[in-house]
Amino acid sequence: MGGLTRRQFGTAAASVALSAGALAAFGRAPAFAQGTALKVGVLLPRSGLLAQAGQACQRGAEIAPAILGELGYKVEILSADTESNVDVARSRAEKLINDGANVIVGAFDSGQTAAAAQVCEQRGVPLVMNIAAADRLTEQGYKTVFRNFPTSTMLVTNGLALMKDLFAVSGVTPKTAVFLHANDTFGMANKQAMDALFPKLDMPFGIVDSISYDPKAQDLAVEVAKAKATGAELAIVTTRANDAIMLVREMVKQRWEPKGIVSPGSPGLYDEQFYKVLGKYADYAITNLPWYDPKAELTKRVEVAFKKQYPNDRFEGYAFNVAFTLEAILVAADAFKRAGTAEPATLLEALRQTNLKDKMMVGPAITFDEKGQNTQLVSACLQNRNLRPTVVLPKDSAEMDPVFPMPGWGKRA
Repeated sequence: MGGLTRRQFGTAAASVALSAGALAAFGRAPAFAQGTALKVGVLLPRSGLLAQAGQACQRGAEIAPAILGELGYKVEILSADTESNVDVARSRAEKLINDGANVIVGAFDSGQTAAAAQVCEQRGVPLVMNIAAADRLTEQGYKTVFRNFPTSTMLVTNGLALMKDLFAVSGVTPKTAVFLHANDTFGMANKQAMDALFPKLDMPFGIVDSISYDPKAQDLAVEVAKAKATGAELAIVTTRANDAIMLVREMVKQRWEPKGIVSPGSPGLYDEQFYKVLGKYADYAITNLPWYDPKAELTKRVEVAFKKQYPNDRFEGYAFNVAFTLEAILVAADAFKRAGTAEPATLLEALRQTNLKDKMMVGPAITFDEKGQNTQLVSACLQNRNLRPTVVLPKDSAEMDPVFPMPGWGKRA
């Protein structure tokens, strides 16, 4: 995207941030700010193609004010729907800022997040990404973006490493794989990461083909037939819920039974809709990605609040989107509390100094490098078992042992 390198305002804002007045604000909350809530503009695709994921993220935003209030933070949520459209994401980000948002959180999809990042950089307003993996989002030289989510490079690197662990534990190693991925911003970013990283990681199998598809397609019969024809023993996928469902339906229909379906970090295979629609055919799929720590105090608070507000829904099916969205709001609230003001330059400097230990996701404290990226995120190996995302690796965190190869479609109970 050609318009992603506007740096003039970010440079000016950075210099202002280092003024004596800005630095003096740390460690004390001025009287005028003590009763003030941070206005958080939450930008998500709550309708359109990505509606299911956006609505799941929105639940994290809805329960955030009460949970964070118990922890001494005060936030007010202003919500906007991107309609799963890049241009709408840009205009809604503008509107949120015009409506008084001190910080933007969002926007799940990398393309929509890139549009919001342009706006935030131009306006000097912080953007804290909840979920968006394209590497370039933190490679533009922007001064206002912060990402507590892995890049595509991190996802693929960690995901492939966990595949080696899976093969070692199971004693079964496939010789060939086929890579199926959406042709949207996220899918293509993962494809680029796979192309760059795979030759360097000494994987025990070869990739015989990479097959892209339109996530808006009505079916994926042609793509699955092409993948099956390769004879690959492993299906590596980058999906979201709708296309993940279409892929597995076609695999069952065409009786394609690879040793496993593994995603190096994409959503879809663990989403609640995936379980509801596919039933027993959803089990045994594997996703390698960051996951929440069930023992963390914040996780326990969030789970209680979620079950109270959404008694008919399973926490596990929404937890990934809820957790990263709530953590993004927490990152902003923590910076606001330390800065003692929502004045942009001071708030941005506080975000750069983030060192947040009390959080939900597995791994060390949330910190950001000079690009605004949290480089310390780690992944776990999740396998769908009994229609539930279940940690099977690393062993110290495992709830069950992994099953690999997966049972054939006709052998599911």
